[in-house]
Amino acid sequence: MSSSFEVRVVDWDTAHADARSVRETVFVVEQRVPIELEWDDLDAVCDHAIARDAAGRAVGTGRLLPDARIGRMAVLPEWRRRGVGAAILNALVERARQRGMRRVALHAQTHAAGFYAKYGFAPDGEVFIEADIPHVTMTRTLSDGDRS
Repeated sequence: MSSSFEVRVVDWDTAHADARSVRETVFVVEQRVPIELEWDDLDAVCDHAIARDAAGRAVGTGRLLPDARIGRMAVLPEWRRRGVGAAILNALVERARQRGMRRVALHAQTHAAGFYAKYGFAPDGEVFIEADIPHVTMTRTLSDGDRS
């Protein structure tokens, strides 16, 4: 399998089919998150990063909310540890910077906190449960010269 992929940040009208496919595979099927917890009205107001393989198939996604929170980061199992998550995260951080956001936050599943720490995110608070999965809030301050 080729490791070639690209990431684009798009609106929900463009992203919805691909984001739904990836998120349902990762969150609903793999992690057993109830489908009614996965979908909310916020998608329509978010910027969405979609990673596609060389054939155009969606392999990862994430979103940036208007309140500067990154969420719904998901990469298909066969594409993990190949740079897709990092590329999605970097694209969303860059979009936050373009929107003038000075600080971004996310709810990291605790097993993924180390990944986010590599990209400048630091824990901010205690572990909490969301969709029956342990999470921790992590934040990153952005500066004009700061690049992911």
